[in-house]
Amino acid sequence: MKKIKTFEDACKALKISATLPDFSTWPDDLVAFATACYKLTIIARALNGKWKPDWNNTNQWKHYPWFYMGSAGAGFRLGVCVFGCDSSDVGSRLVFKDEKTAEYAATQFVDLYKDYMLTPA
Repeated sequence: MKKIKTFEDACKALKISATLPDFSTWPDDLVAFATACYKLTIIARALNGKWKPDWNNTNQWKHYPWFYMGSAGAGFRLGVCVFGCDSSDVGSRLVFKDEKTAEYAATQFVDLYKDYMLTPA
């Protein structure tokens, strides 16, 4: 896990290119969101290794970072949640195998999560 400190590290671990998809035809307000979503998906795959979420297995815990977003003073704070019901507030590609991995991803890649969650619609 500690070997993955950047998006490029995640790509290297997965043996894939770090070249981003071409978002040049997308509206400007979606580029940061799409880029962050793409990068976080690759990072989650690399951090999870061979583990994959089994959405038919209710006994398998799925972890994801939970952020508290507030006004300017409160900022963007981290909490870690476990998926434990039949609804989700996070994309299934962004879940992690354990709490430690979810917390690491959230703290190591907080700027990507900000771009993913705070991009204006």
